Amino acid sequence: MTSKRYDVLALGNAIVDVFASAEEDFLMKYELVKGSMALIDEPRAELLYGAMGPGKVVSGGSAANTIAGLASFGGKGAFIGKVKADELGKLYRHDLTSLGVAFDTAAATDGPATARSFIIVTPDGERTMNTYLGACQGLSPADVDPATVENADIVYLEGYLWDPPAAKDAFRKASEIAHKAGGRVAITLSDSFCVDRYRDEFLGLIRNRMVDLVFANEHELKSLYQSADFDTALAALRAENVLAVITRSENGALALTPDGVVAEPVFPIERVVDATGAGDLFAAGFLHGLTSGREARDCLRLGALAAAEVISHVGARPDVNLKTLAGNNGLL
Repeated sequence: MTSKRYDVLALGNAIVDVFASAEEDFLMKYELVKGSMALIDEPRAELLYGAMGPGKVVSGGSAANTIAGLASFGGKGAFIGKVKADELGKLYRHDLTSLGVAFDTAAATDGPATARSFIIVTPDGERTMNTYLGACQGLSPADVDPATVENADIVYLEGYLWDPPAAKDAFRKASEIAHKAGGRVAITLSDSFCVDRYRDEFLGLIRNRMVDLVFANEHELKSLYQSADFDTALAALRAENVLAVITRSENGALALTPDGVVAEPVFPIERVVDATGAGDLFAAGFLHGLTSGREARDCLRLGALAAAEVISHVGARPDVNLKTLAGNNGLL
C-alpha cells in the first residue's frame, strides 16, 4: 500500500472524444487506416466532423482515461494535461474533478482550442482515431508541479505525449522528481505508429531507467523491437529487466516480473461494442492492483475486468463503478 497522497499521477493529452459509428467504406473514402491513431490539422478535423454521423461527446485522452478508471476502483489519482479556457476545456476539467481526480494544470488563455479526437467505430467494435491535438501541445515543464509529483507513488506517461517536444521535457522533469522522491515511473507505448516514430527514444527511456514499468500491446511490442514474431519481441523485452505488461486482445495479457512471466486470460463478455479505451482501462486495473500491494496475477485480473467493462459499451471510460464490479467478481 502506498503512503503517498496519490496512487498514480498521469501526464497525458487532454482530449475530448467525439464518437460516431460508420461502415468500412467510410474509412476507405477518407483514407483512414483502420485501428490506428492519426494526427490531423484543424481543416482535416472540420472535414471529418462534417462527414461523420451523429456523435457522442465525452472527455477522453489515454492517460486521463486510465486515471478515471483508477478513481472508479477507489484509487487516488491526479492528472497533468493542457486544455484551453474554452467550453470544451471547462467540460473536460469538470469531468475529471467530478471523479475525485486532482487536476490543477492551468488552462491556456490563448492559442489553439482544447484538443479533440474523432473516433470512428466500425461494426466489429474496432476504433479508428483522428486527433487534433490543439491545446495539448502547449504542455510544458512549467506545468509539472514538483510537490504533486513527489506525492505520487507512480507517475504514468502516455506515449502519445511524445509528439510535442516540450511535453518530452515535462515528462523527463517528472521522472527525475519522482525517482528522487522514491516513486516509480510507468509509460504506455500507446500505438504502434507512435512507437515507429520514437522507437529509439522509448528504448532509451527503458535502458536509462527513466521508466520502471512498461505497458504495451502485442503490436506495439513487435514495433519496439522490429520483429514480426511475438516470442522474439517478448524475449527482447524480458532481457531489459523491466516490469512490463503486454496485452494481447482476445488472447489475454502477460506480466513480465522478476519472478518470470505471468499470464491471464481475458474477462469474458457477450460482445465487443467499442474497443476504445481497452488498453487504458487495463492499465487502470493493473495500476490499482499494484499500488494497493497485490500480486501480478491479481493486477492482471483487475486489468482484464476493467477492459472488459469498457469495451462492452461506447466510450472510453467506465459506465459502472469498477470497485463494486470487482467486488462482485471476488477481485477486491
